Amino acid sequence: MNQTKLGDRIMDHVKILQTNQIGKDFIPAEYLPKGKDEYYLRDMQFPKKEKAWRHLNHVELEQLIKNGNISNNWDDIYVIDPFDPGLILNSEFFGRVYIGNLSPLVLEHHDLQIPTGIVQSKIVACDIGNDVAIHNVSYLAHMIIGDQCILMNIDEMHTTNHAKFGNGIIKEGESESVRIWLDVMNETGGRKIAPFDGMIPGDAYLWAKYRDDHVLQEKLLSMTQNRFDARRGYYGSVGNQVVIKNSRILKDVKIGDCCYIKGANKLKNLTINSSSNERSQVGEGVELVNGIVGYGCHIFYGVKAVRFILGNRANLKYGARLINSFLGANSTISCCEVLNNLIFPAHEQHHNNSFLIASVVLGQSNMAAGATIGSNHNSRANDNEVQAGRGFWPGLCSSIKHSCRFASFVLLAKGDYPAEMDIPLPFSLLNNNVSGDRLEVMPAFWWMHNMYALARNAWKFQNRDQRQVKIQNIEFEALAPDTIEEILKARHLLEIWTGKARLHASGKLRRDQSETEIAETGRKLLAAARDETQDLEVLGEHMEKSRRKVVILKVWAAFQAYGQMLYDYAVKNMIRYLDEHAEANFDTMNQALTAPRIQTWVNLGGQLVPEKDVDKLRSDINKGKLKSWESVHQRYDDLWDQYPLEKQKHALAVLCGLLNTRTLTQSQWIDALDKAVSIQEYIRDKVYESRKKDYDNPFRQATFRNPAEMTATIGKVEENSFIRQIREETEIFKKKVSEIKKRS
Repeated sequence: MNQTKLGDRIMDHVKILQTNQIGKDFIPAEYLPKGKDEYYLRDMQFPKKEKAWRHLNHVELEQLIKNGNISNNWDDIYVIDPFDPGLILNSEFFGRVYIGNLSPLVLEHHDLQIPTGIVQSKIVACDIGNDVAIHNVSYLAHMIIGDQCILMNIDEMHTTNHAKFGNGIIKEGESESVRIWLDVMNETGGRKIAPFDGMIPGDAYLWAKYRDDHVLQEKLLSMTQNRFDARRGYYGSVGNQVVIKNSRILKDVKIGDCCYIKGANKLKNLTINSSSNERSQVGEGVELVNGIVGYGCHIFYGVKAVRFILGNRANLKYGARLINSFLGANSTISCCEVLNNLIFPAHEQHHNNSFLIASVVLGQSNMAAGATIGSNHNSRANDNEVQAGRGFWPGLCSSIKHSCRFASFVLLAKGDYPAEMDIPLPFSLLNNNVSGDRLEVMPAFWWMHNMYALARNAWKFQNRDQRQVKIQNIEFEALAPDTIEEILKARHLLEIWTGKARLHASGKLRRDQSETEIAETGRKLLAAARDETQDLEVLGEHMEKSRRKVVILKVWAAFQAYGQMLYDYAVKNMIRYLDEHAEANFDTMNQALTAPRIQTWVNLGGQLVPEKDVDKLRSDINKGKLKSWESVHQRYDDLWDQYPLEKQKHALAVLCGLLNTRTLTQSQWIDALDKAVSIQEYIRDKVYESRKKDYDNPFRQATFRNPAEMTATIGKVEENSFIRQIREETEIFKKKVSEIKKRS
């Protein structure tokens, strides 16, 4: 009895079929529409009527058999002229197979030269394009192969009838339990999203962030499911001029044109986008399962990725592990572990001992060696998160706990940060002062001490954005509406904290004092022409979950720096309006840009959108006005078209706020232009100074025999291309301001 049951289980595990069944009944009978055969979807993917397909003639058949080829039914083989049967050797054919033009040619790729033909391979129910080279492919089943492809030394490459190619959908007859989800931002799955080919970070954030909008959640899932055909029977596909060699398992894959795959271990349930302009590559030892790969991606050397999306021009290298994560465009991850994250475009993480988990990182970020973000949990549950604004940079060997939130461009100095943090001050440097048992925060650090990096930021990311098709719109400027609003809030906090410090030091702080009164005290100190806060200990509030002090460093200088940043943003964006409207003068500009300041902006995958427009977007999805992801993406594009003007309106409102006026006068505008020139000269000088300090560092000089060797090795600071660029931009800006003043 036990032997019989064991035998039944074995028979269920490995089914026994007749040889004439190989390549047949790809679509189960219950899923075949009436009047359709198992090839109807395949024929739709690869239309046959356009060409004169024919059966083999007796001469061709005789030569094929003579060359050691076999088939369970030669009548199922279709060819098209020209067809040279001498190019097919020692191969097996099962099911219906279409073979395109086959002439005696040689295909060359990276000095590898392979003659066209089918050699030592097993082909099961495939459509094969023109002039291909298929050599030593042990099992190729239910695939559509494009023209001039090289497939060489592959163990198995096939498609199931329920293939989804990495998309988070379910096919006919499948239960909801088989749907693929990405558990981004949170390990519990509470922010899960269903991936799809064409998904961008804005989509993922919309889905993952607004969890309380239950109608939206249902609509987004429905839009994703309806984006694809739920019928069973689609074949996997390989585009034109694809090269796949020395690889083991490829199952349920859709591969775009000109993709190059070499030495991969396992590629399963994937869409790999690739084109002649943006060629994707997959290299040695790579294992990718349940994912979407964007155009122009490079994935090399032992990478493991499971349940993932890569944006266009993203890179995974050197053993990186990416699981349950979305990595935005123009990003690179090497050697490290990245789990349960939503990462916006332009993220860099290159070091083997860095670690990122359960986070949303809003782009233009950099993870240093030894940085462990979310290295542990503070409760028994794994439902904590990290939210980091644009420009997040945890320094060498920095470690933080869940849950934390950081404003834009926060830099963490080396250290083990012991408690949760909420840092609302952008462009800050954080330092865990262990000896003093306190957290130290220097607001506006980038502007005051690292101007070279800050000024280079936008240029660097814009220059690296090599995407040919820019589906996700991205704001690269460090000073943009999101960071400006953070600066305005940060200045108000500094006023309150400085006011409390002064009142406390003078014994005048009362419990019943209003926040307005306290802030006014701080504002007078911080707005003074010189620093009168040096003797005050200014303490931040609600920034760390601990009883120790949070000390704000250089508070007066930071407040002044924030003010300069606001002026720089406001004036330069208003100048852009004048550049874009050659006929405009001060009065027409003032009239066109005067509007209430939009105070809340959403970083929607790298694109900045007023919160009211995001709410309108959600409402239109919920009401069925936007019924597809294509329509949502069109809305993103429409909002992006409106963004420059919205940004310029915001700039004028910010400038009016700085000047404490409701309407900007012409004299105020002239003064603001003059101040902007001074700030630009400050930027020019600080860019030079922040770079020159590296050249003046005696310890850096110590590695060279003499100054000549140092100059020959790293050049002169004056020859730095970016420093020269900033100097040129400054002169151009000064001339432009002079012209605008004449127009005004």
